Amino acid sequence: MTNNFPRVMICGTGSGSGKTIVTCALLRILKRRGYNPAVFKCGPDYIDPIFHKTVLDVPSRNLDIFMAGKDGIRRTLDRGSEGKDFGVIEGVMGFYDGISMSGTDGSSYDISKETETPAILVVNAKGMSMSIIPVVQGFFDYVGRINNPIKGIILNNISPMVAKDISSRIEEEVHIPVVGYIPFIKEAGIDSRHLGLVLPDEIPDILEKIDAVADKLEETLDFEKLLDIAEKAESFRTLQNSFALPLCAEPAEGGPLKVAIAKDEAFCFYYEDNFDLMRDMGIELEFFSPLHDERLPEADGYIFGGGYPELHAKELSENTSMLEDIKNAADNNVPIIAECGGFMYLQEELEDKDGNTYKMVGAIPGKSFMTGKLTRFGYVTIAAAKENTYLKPFECINGHEFHYYDTTDNGDTCVITKGTQNRSWEGIQIKGNLFAGFPHLYYPSCNAFIERFAANMLVGRSRI
Repeated sequence: MTNNFPRVMICGTGSGSGKTIVTCALLRILKRRGYNPAVFKCGPDYIDPIFHKTVLDVPSRNLDIFMAGKDGIRRTLDRGSEGKDFGVIEGVMGFYDGISMSGTDGSSYDISKETETPAILVVNAKGMSMSIIPVVQGFFDYVGRINNPIKGIILNNISPMVAKDISSRIEEEVHIPVVGYIPFIKEAGIDSRHLGLVLPDEIPDILEKIDAVADKLEETLDFEKLLDIAEKAESFRTLQNSFALPLCAEPAEGGPLKVAIAKDEAFCFYYEDNFDLMRDMGIELEFFSPLHDERLPEADGYIFGGGYPELHAKELSENTSMLEDIKNAADNNVPIIAECGGFMYLQEELEDKDGNTYKMVGAIPGKSFMTGKLTRFGYVTIAAAKENTYLKPFECINGHEFHYYDTTDNGDTCVITKGTQNRSWEGIQIKGNLFAGFPHLYYPSCNAFIERFAANMLVGRSRI
């Protein structure tokens, strides 16, 4: 299958260059001009896709070579392009920063090359004038000019007084177009927190802030040049855009299997590919809020994703009817997957950043607490160390860890290995059909994992 899909990648010289705000501003400009854009994020990041969804009100998908492989990211790109007329991919870290220090594998550069997507480099020009030119020169020449994916520059945080002169010098000396620039906009600042950017819902007037940047970018953006660059993106081939085959046998009674997924301010970190896989299997998805809903919805299985339960510990603890329903479901062997924040929520207690302790679900043992530093960070593979209902010997599922919290009982059912280093540790608690641990899981890396989840749901339904 061949897909012709105009698109660009918004990449940066490093974290903090302004990729996210430029990506969101560009999406707003495209919407204003009548386009129906799709949006993607390189790497395992959850926060940036939430910002994308705030702008577009459509899902943002992750393009991650470690999680999905090279064929997998093309499948995700193909899936996300359905019904869309312009693609915007946000890069990760610096353009050449990859999975390890030894190469560019998994970097924005790598994904740009694999998907044949032209790149627009965002340069944070704060505190620079002529020094911007060698920065651009270095990024452009690092891998050589032949087939270099960088096709344009956007200057961020630059004084309008020097922007035009610097843009001309870049085009004369580096021979790459500056397609736009943005001055420093004090009122559009977005603060940081321990997991990167704060969530959009926590920023007053977030759309107004993004629109303020979009207004400034639109004043300087050479849209025709950007469109020309995007239209030169190569068509890409995919073997298939489906993540899974439908379930072999639909339950005779009660309709398709249904999974209820916790999704609110406390639990909001999910891979869209995971949802696509379950939908392609024929599983129905429903979303609910452990914060705001009084009762757990009826479903064949439940998923509690990552997020910030520590910021809502008091409210979660006070919703006792929800806590009781979840514990009853776990005690009755209803299939449940809990990842990172969801794992913390299903344990007995959670300590917030101020040292206050709150009761949680209590479905599994343990207390979570703030460590003040990144406890584990990076790509991981999860393999069975003990017999369990989800992973068989020699099977692995890919995931990612990024958390400042730890718990008194991380489990010992699986061996978790850091993706790029010879380092491993024990983790994952399993109680009956409950699978819980810190890794954020990428289900399409091991379809058998979610197929067993579905099989356990079928068994549970047959007992009703």
